[in-house]
Amino acid sequence: MVLKAGGIYKSYGQLDIIKGVDLEIGRGEIVSIVGRSGSGKSTLLHIIGTLDDADRGELQIVGKNVREMNSRQMAAFRNKHIGFVFQFHHLLPEFTALENVCIPGYISKNNTADTERRAKELLDYLGLSERLQHKPTELSGGEQQRVAVARALINKPDIIFADEPTGNLDSNAAKDFHQLIRRLCDEQQQTFVIVTHNQELADLSDRKMTMQDGLLLES
Repeated sequence: MVLKAGGIYKSYGQLDIIKGVDLEIGRGEIVSIVGRSGSGKSTLLHIIGTLDDADRGELQIVGKNVREMNSRQMAAFRNKHIGFVFQFHHLLPEFTALENVCIPGYISKNNTADTERRAKELLDYLGLSERLQHKPTELSGGEQQRVAVARALINKPDIIFADEPTGNLDSNAAKDFHQLIRRLCDEQQQTFVIVTHNQELADLSDRKMTMQDGLLLES
């Protein structure tokens, strides 16, 4: 079991967003979360991805109770065990594709040569071997998203959280991304939790769940 969440609640003021969510995710599984805008699915993703804290509930990732960690411990754990892919890529514009991918490895103080070698291998695997020295503005939207995926993979995370990863892509780039996610799962047993409005992406998942009225329901 990669992730286990139980009794997750979250409110903002008087507004209850998450009302007791339970979730278990196994290794090599793709789980998609769909729901109407404002249903709380991104809030839930941020909580189980350790970017936000629940008001109450339990959260274990690779058997570790992450809610007991202090901020320094959580940052180190997140860097080692968790990857993120967002709608707008969040690549640093002043750095090349290769440098952007290497950043989490540098933060982990991994061996520089090993980090750069793995980054090149990942970019090659993702079809970007000719784009290593290109900066984000020189890449298409689909290429930028693949660089973001490589960056998420650089530290060999146990789980990757993706928030509307195809929301800023055209239909062809989105389809390429769908195929990439499936390939990473099938070939590398990579675990994904994906919040999306894209039904095609949701349908390729091993499980599709729906956020509705603050609860997470099997679709």
